[in-house]
Formats: sequence, structure tokens, C-alpha cells
Amino acid sequence: MAEPDIDDIERRMNKAVEVLRHEYAGLRTGRASISMLDPVRVDVYGSTMPINQVGTVSVPEPRMISIQVWDKANVKAVEKAIVSSGLGLNPQADGQLIRIPIPELNEQRRKELTKVAGQYAEQARVAVRGVRRDGMDSLKKLEKDGDLGEDDAKMWHDEIQRLTDESIKKIDDMLAQKTKEILQV
Repeated sequence: MAEPDIDDIERRMNKAVEVLRHEYAGLRTGRASISMLDPVRVDVYGSTMPINQVGTVSVPEPRMISIQVWDKANVKAVEKAIVSSGLGLNPQADGQLIRIPIPELNEQRRKELTKVAGQYAEQARVAVRGVRRDGMDSLKKLEKDGDLGEDDAKMWHDEIQRLTDESIKKIDDMLAQKTKEILQV
């Protein structure tokens, strides 16, 4: 007797939640976070590398990111990469230490960010529902081919639905948390 690959379904649903977590980490809220610099790539040594491979990134205070650049020759390249990243940040170099103050968000920008957070959450929900649909389709196929009895099919259907509900709840909780974080002044 065959059964659906529940582990694969759960893994794919968790992946959708992880993608959302990563997107939220990069969404600026007026608080400093090391992950804000994840999209920044620095041109050094003839190649492009993530900022955390040219210096130590830290958050010494809630509204400040600092980067201790390992090679003094790369300070200008790191500054340039941050300015041209489109994140709206103004790095200030002091020797090999670069400080990046995180500006306060205005009310309009906060509202825009909550909409973006909502769009990210909806994309994650759509991904989870797509995984659910794939799981249900494989269930129907197994049942139609006679590889799965009606009672077992019902049990697996309930299990897939439970995983879907859990994932959607995680996404909704993350959205509520992020919205609260964004609107917090």
C-alpha cells in the first residue's frame, strides 16, 4: 500500500514559512538588524561578495549598524556598495570602522511597509496552498489507482490539512508580529 510523501509536503510548507522569515528580516523597521545588509554585495579582489565576507557586521545599538572592515583597502568599496544598494542608508567611515545610522521611519513609510509585509505573507500563503493542492492531488491519484483505501485517504487528507493550517497560522502570526514591529514608534 502506498502513501503520500507527508515529509516532503511538510518540508515544502516549512520552506515557504522560512522564505517569509528571510524576507521579513530584510524589511526595514527603523531598528538596526544585521540581515538588513544581506542584499549588499561588495566589489573587492576582482569579484562580488556579501558584506559579511569583507568585515565583521554588528549592531552596537538599536539604531546603528557597524562594520569593522578587515582590509583597509576595501573601506571605500564597502561604503560605495551600501550607498548604491538602494537601502537609503548613509555609511560613515572612521578608519576601518563604518557606522551606519538607521533613520527614523515616517508614518507614510510605515504604512507602505505594512502593505509590503502583507504582500509577502500572502505570497507565502499561496505557496503553502500550492503544496497542499499537490498533496491532495497525489492522494486522489493514489486512491484512484487503488493504492490507498478510503479510510486511509481520509486520514492523510486530514493530516495534510492540519499541516496547512499550522503553516498558515505561523504565517499569520509572523505578519501580526512584523506589523506590530513596523508600526511601533
